[in-house]
Amino acid sequence: MEPNCTAGGAEEEHHGNYSPNPSAEVAPGKHAVAEALEEVQEELIEHQPLEQEDLNFEKWKPKPKPKRTLHEKAFDVKTYLWNAETREFMGRTGHSWFLIILFYTALYAFLAAMFGACMWCLMLSISPYHPTHNDRVMPPGMTMSPQLDGHYEIAFNASDRKSWKKYAKLMEEQLRSYNDALQEQRNIQCPQDAYFMQDDQEESAERKSCQFKRSWLGECSGLQDPHFGFSQGKPCILLRMNRILGYLPGQGTPVNVTCGVKKGVPESLGELQFFPKSIFNLMYYPYYGKLRHVNYTAPVVAVRFNGLQYDTHIVVKCKLNGKGIINDSPTDRFLGSVSFSFDVGA
Repeated sequence: MEPNCTAGGAEEEHHGNYSPNPSAEVAPGKHAVAEALEEVQEELIEHQPLEQEDLNFEKWKPKPKPKRTLHEKAFDVKTYLWNAETREFMGRTGHSWFLIILFYTALYAFLAAMFGACMWCLMLSISPYHPTHNDRVMPPGMTMSPQLDGHYEIAFNASDRKSWKKYAKLMEEQLRSYNDALQEQRNIQCPQDAYFMQDDQEESAERKSCQFKRSWLGECSGLQDPHFGFSQGKPCILLRMNRILGYLPGQGTPVNVTCGVKKGVPESLGELQFFPKSIFNLMYYPYYGKLRHVNYTAPVVAVRFNGLQYDTHIVVKCKLNGKGIINDSPTDRFLGSVSFSFDVGA
């Protein structure tokens, strides 16, 4: 009986060590194999061809919304403008509208005040009488008149009044402010050939201006010949030097004017007459600006062409000559000179 007990005990011991969980006896490597098989199966499922039901894309399209009637749309607009249930106007209550209006009013008021303060500070640093920074080219330019619509071409027939009447009218308008009576009333007589300096006065004080009388232009004044020579085929033109604030041309010597043929035969220009002289007198400089030189009359040089060749296109160039004057600039044809053309017929 003893051996049986021993066997029974061994059997009991064997049953005592038995584990009912079969996974506990599975080796760790088997878990990895099982996971790999599951991944392969998932990939195979993903790569399986779609069924016919899946290829029916019509069922995936969004269903069209039912069309709204005009009455429904009008009702929605009316509700948006005023919702009686929530007492909202355009989606906002009265309190919300008050807050947003107050916010934007304060915002734009602040921006306007800041802009005004900046402009006020800027105006304090700028003088109305002379520029703080001057980047202009100091040598002056020159312009001529009459010119129609900015074209420097004078074409007319001496026997055709309509062809030159427009030029005579422009000359009359240009010289109206040079009338002797007006000059004597507004301006003073100045000593010639010397700068008229007025820097010792206050900055805001009005500066006096020197007289330039129309009668000084002689045959180009329009007083003896109201047609300014156009009816005789001997036209007059006016040359001006551009105004530059505080500029002293010529460095103590008057700037003179010369005219010649730029393109064409030199003899086609004929005799020239300059009125009152072929110079810009120093007494009209310096120029102190519109606010201080209220009655300033810019000096002019009138040129009369007495012997223009008829039926010939003549290009004329008039230029300033003097110290510090540039009249041969390749980029600016109005710097110190001006070019224009004549086409005169009998």
